[in-house]
Amino acid sequence: MEKSYFVHESSYVDEGCSIGAGTRIWHFSHIMKGCVIGEKCNIGQNVVISPGVVLGNGVKIQNNVSVYTGVVCEDGVFLGPSCVFTNVINPRAFIERKNEYRKTIIRQGASIGANATIVCGHDIGRYAFVGAGAVVTKNVPDYAMVYGSPARIRGYVCQCGEKLHFSEGRAVCAACGKKYDMNENSEVKEIL
Repeated sequence: MEKSYFVHESSYVDEGCSIGAGTRIWHFSHIMKGCVIGEKCNIGQNVVISPGVVLGNGVKIQNNVSVYTGVVCEDGVFLGPSCVFTNVINPRAFIERKNEYRKTIIRQGASIGANATIVCGHDIGRYAFVGAGAVVTKNVPDYAMVYGSPARIRGYVCQCGEKLHFSEGRAVCAACGKKYDMNENSEVKEIL
């Protein structure tokens, strides 16, 4: 049976993986057993997807990223070059802590910039934007733009990635026209 996805000859895909149609896996990558990868994903060069990782449809992973057990990326997630995930909060080489892996969910449409670090157990909200080099040490709300070390909310972005400018709790994206509402708890929602 012909595969409905592409794997470069220098990459390895372990048995027991599920890979969706139209997905492309490029040079020197390793997809480990038990992974679920959706349709039309793009896995860059030198990427490791650890056992049990789940990637939704249309996920793009740039070069030199290791996605460790416990990470779930929903549809349309972007992982920038050399971004880093952890899965144990207090690792030691001489103590096995595989039963202590913490789950990290990257919600639909979120983007993580180059060289950002996501400390395990913290979720990234829908369409959130994590800036390059950020160190995420707590949950990131939907549409939030965070950067710095530790990462802090510096504003909010539209689904299209443009910065939103709120006035009296409302914003209209200057690029695409989508409308947003911010409540008294600084939670942002799209107005349909």
